[in-house]
Amino acid sequence: MAKEQERKGKQRKRNKEKKDNSWQERVVQIRRVSKVVKGGKKLSFRAIVVVGNEKGQVGVGVGKAGDVINAVRKAVSDGKKHIVNVNINKSNSITHVSTGMAGGAQVFMRPAAPGTGVIAGGAVRTVLELAGIKNILAKQQGSNNPLNNARAAINALQQIRSFSSVAKERDIPLEQIFS
Repeated sequence: MAKEQERKGKQRKRNKEKKDNSWQERVVQIRRVSKVVKGGKKLSFRAIVVVGNEKGQVGVGVGKAGDVINAVRKAVSDGKKHIVNVNINKSNSITHVSTGMAGGAQVFMRPAAPGTGVIAGGAVRTVLELAGIKNILAKQQGSNNPLNNARAAINALQQIRSFSSVAKERDIPLEQIFS
């Protein structure tokens, strides 16, 4: 009985390791920040990380710690808590035009023909690549802040709906949407 439970525990651990292997993480920014305390300035690091599996799931996380390694680790775990699902069509693009906002940043996204590639800059490009989108046009407007731009990109991706969900919402057949 005890051996059987131990075996199940090992299998769960292996399954967890397999799940974690599919996720990729990219550091967007590491910044040294300081806090003024009674004895002087206390330095710490803030990391912005994008986590994705290139199969339609992506998230942005932020972590702060006394050293860079712990800040990145915290940011990765935060990113995995904030995962969103993205609808990707057959041409590895999005289904329709979308605009996302976060803070002072605004990101405009437009579907592109196969072979176009990812035309975007900075943190938005990282978010789109880790989401698994291969053909898209995106434009950052407003802020240059990488955190707000990444969150605006996530916001724009959340607004994208699939053709089947729109057809179900309108109670019409899927073929009628394409015609």
